[in-house]
Amino acid sequence: MVRCAALIALLAASAAAGATPAAPGRYDAELCVATRPQAAPTCGAAEVEVTPARISVRVADIVYRLALKTAQLDVETMHGQMQIDEFSAAYEWEGTTLRFSDADKEVRYEVRIGARKGAALKTATPS
Repeated sequence: MVRCAALIALLAASAAAGATPAAPGRYDAELCVATRPQAAPTCGAAEVEVTPARISVRVADIVYRLALKTAQLDVETMHGQMQIDEFSAAYEWEGTTLRFSDADKEVRYEVRIGARKGAALKTATPS
């Protein structure tokens, strides 16, 4: 019982600090977006990079930069070096799925973090 309470306190403290349930690194992922309030989301492959309190979600040449804070996240949507959108939103974690919404546009997002990517393979150079 004491261990369970300690674990709950640790998880709550991590969430309060904007921590992610995934360790730092690169992951395969899925980004799901619903563009209407009652619409089912459409999903596609994404690449995620997790660092302490930040997550980058890449889909082709679009990158969502997510800065996780205590009660909200700040989202910057980038196309190359050009910022094409920004907003702040409340967020929640369910396992390794991050959910948040752009209330002004009525768009819902889910980032489903999958398997961690292995280290890049090194190719041997002929001697």
